[in-house]
Amino acid sequence: MTLTSDTKAPTGRPHDRILAMRGIDKKFGAVQALTEIDLEVNAGEVVAIVGDNGAGKSTLVKVLAGVHPPDGGTIEFDGARVAIPTPTDAQNLGIATVFQDLALCDNLDVVSNLWLGRELTASGTLDEVQMEQRSWTLLRELSAKIPSVRIPVASLSGGQRQTVAIARSLIGEPRIVILDEPTAALGVAQTAEVLNLIERLRERGHGVILISHNMADVMAVADRVVVLRLGRNNGVFNVSDVTSETIIAAITGATDNAVTRRAAALAGAVVEEDEFLEHHVAHAASEVQDPVAAAPDAAGDDIPPTTERAEEGDHA
Repeated sequence: MTLTSDTKAPTGRPHDRILAMRGIDKKFGAVQALTEIDLEVNAGEVVAIVGDNGAGKSTLVKVLAGVHPPDGGTIEFDGARVAIPTPTDAQNLGIATVFQDLALCDNLDVVSNLWLGRELTASGTLDEVQMEQRSWTLLRELSAKIPSVRIPVASLSGGQRQTVAIARSLIGEPRIVILDEPTAALGVAQTAEVLNLIERLRERGHGVILISHNMADVMAVADRVVVLRLGRNNGVFNVSDVTSETIIAAITGATDNAVTRRAAALAGAVVEEDEFLEHHVAHAASEVQDPVAAAPDAAGDDIPPTTERAEEGDHA
């Protein structure tokens, strides 16, 4: 059963809709990885996709990135129906994906990684000055904390490497940016740096799809949360309307958790106490209303047996 927020229908931020996926199916042999998946992303919005291992998150991302063609369903981009058979088609369409492994070249500096495959040239040679200037401009817009764009990527921290990977995805001015577990294996400070970067992407008007297992990160930066379970939609929530417990219940497929059990136990105790009080109040009220029924019979049925024995002795 699909869970939804009780407060209002999830609509995200009031911006133009960029992406709409309807009824997406994907099968690998006998395994049905995705079944009737729906997903919408608006401009200037962060949509988190969450779910347990095997829920279909990575498969859905790869369908959108052009790695796996869908077996069924439709994809609309800027209101037009499109097909994404290859990763190149996804990039040309305006969809950039930053996978968990980042795919950076450790031996190259920041500039070379940012412009790898899209190098700027002037008079038949690499325009190093222009690439460096544009790299600094992009990193400043993202409020990135990179000490120098001419140091090897291997010397950067995990958060800085993630920043470089995200900045590289923005070189082609994409409309949609997909981030696959961007804070995995990062420390607290580095995670905060990446979350700030996601905020900058939203401010720039990008539609951001965030894949994450970290519920704290999701609640911190996402506008909407799409829950997948066993390859199906199992809930769409506005973050402002729900708690993390509700989302976790949708992820696990259970509405029973420590919070609900505690609340049910308290409710049961209150009901039992109310029934106990009602019983005793009713009993006391009946005694007050009919005192004669509780008095001994005045007709002699209750004459003590000692009196009867005394009378028998007199006759003897």
